[in-house]
Amino acid sequence: MPPSALDPQFLSYPLRPLADAALSRARQLGVSHADFRLERVRSASWRLRDARPAGSSDTVQLGFAVRVLLDGAWGFAAGVDLTPEAAAAVAEQAVAVARLSGGISRAAGSGERVELAPEPVYPDAEWVSAYEVNPFDVPDAEKTGLLAEWSARLLAADGVSHVSAAVLTVQENKFYADTAGTVTTQQRVRLHPWLEATSVDERTGAFDSMRTVAPPAGRGWEYLRGVGWDWDAELAELPELLAQKMRAPSVAAGRYDLVIDPSNLWLTIHESIGHATELDRALGYEAAYAGTSFATFDRLGSLEYGSELMHVTGDRTAEHGLATIGYDDEGVATQSWDLIRDGVLVGYQLDRPMARLKGFGRSNGCAYADSPAHVPVQRMANVSLQPAADGPDTSGLVSQVENGLYIVGDRSWSIDMQRYNFQFTGQRAYAIRNGELAGQVKDFAYQATTTDFWGSMSAVGGPQTYVLGGAFNCGKAQPGQVAAVSHGCPSALFRQVNVLNTQQEAGH
Repeated sequence: MPPSALDPQFLSYPLRPLADAALSRARQLGVSHADFRLERVRSASWRLRDARPAGSSDTVQLGFAVRVLLDGAWGFAAGVDLTPEAAAAVAEQAVAVARLSGGISRAAGSGERVELAPEPVYPDAEWVSAYEVNPFDVPDAEKTGLLAEWSARLLAADGVSHVSAAVLTVQENKFYADTAGTVTTQQRVRLHPWLEATSVDERTGAFDSMRTVAPPAGRGWEYLRGVGWDWDAELAELPELLAQKMRAPSVAAGRYDLVIDPSNLWLTIHESIGHATELDRALGYEAAYAGTSFATFDRLGSLEYGSELMHVTGDRTAEHGLATIGYDDEGVATQSWDLIRDGVLVGYQLDRPMARLKGFGRSNGCAYADSPAHVPVQRMANVSLQPAADGPDTSGLVSQVENGLYIVGDRSWSIDMQRYNFQFTGQRAYAIRNGELAGQVKDFAYQATTTDFWGSMSAVGGPQTYVLGGAFNCGKAQPGQVAAVSHGCPSALFRQVNVLNTQQEAGH
């Protein structure tokens, strides 16, 4: 199959006949809106332990869903039998659900009706993500062979006792059609490779580990061949970085200036900005997976989220972004927009019902379902902190610090039910003394409130420091759904942030 081409196997399914059967039956039953979505999601992974295979998987989800609006109430049903008769029957089930949910809502005295923000019609749109080599076209032997070679390279280094390695790959195909006339066919590919080295001191029993900081990406297998990341360079330095960590002193708790690398800062953005600016959380409609949001709707346009240097965008169009798509699961063409500008909250992430409910002219394309069996919910875009056009490189930020830490890589984290109080650790941290790195320290975590932390940001790195990080496993909703999302950011400098010693905290 050519790179960045729609999968012929997916196109061989009776996409339009199934959609026509479902939407026609929904119209006959009096709905004001109906949409049909057929998905094929293939997920595969390969895992190695000490350069030997430790497991693999290759699964496919295939099915379709029908969602309807009837008298202001949603109805939803899904099926797996790819026949027009089954599609029409699933549409009937969705209408029955809408009648039931609408009746329950009216009996409870709720006057709220679901309405959709307007969106242009896209009658025959196609979109394919940016990649060169589909990982599912690469022989399994090449995948495991590359991971084994990289693992052996690490194991051969002094001080490395064990190595874990894995690569996760996904190809997601979606066909969407609705009663307004929009029809979209899309394909996106993503993958997440990583290696983790562990060192064990046989004399003392002390141990520690360090993982690669290469982010997951909306790319193909070319990523592991060096396009977009220098794997050879990272693997070459990892054993010595781990050895330094094993010898590093424990951090002294206190307040420090922090220079935070994009490989760590992306996760802080995800938890303290990404989830907090989902409008359904801000309105209290969503509370699963760590609650609602302190960034409530009445504070739009006035909440001082951080320093005036802070410019954060929502973006579902960023090249190689994990949340990048051409059209969302409500037929909305994806966009980029401001969430925080000059440090002030100016926007939210929206789907069509939320956009209409709060008077926005249009959704910004944030409806997504993680499988054909799930209803679309409002999901996170690629939420990113923008670099300063003429900002310094990371060493330039470090040079501005007399006593601080430079933090690299993500590790553990916690955040409260309002996305306000948090703490984060990292893969490694370096002491900064008089503008220079002064060796690693360990047992660190930085702790703050969201507004205090972002308010302390005193310098933002330039475009040369910008990296698009992210994760495959962002959770939301009940029943739970999982989505992939990227967060870009430069290196940045934060003044006088509270740093904990995690060993002392554990001792308490």
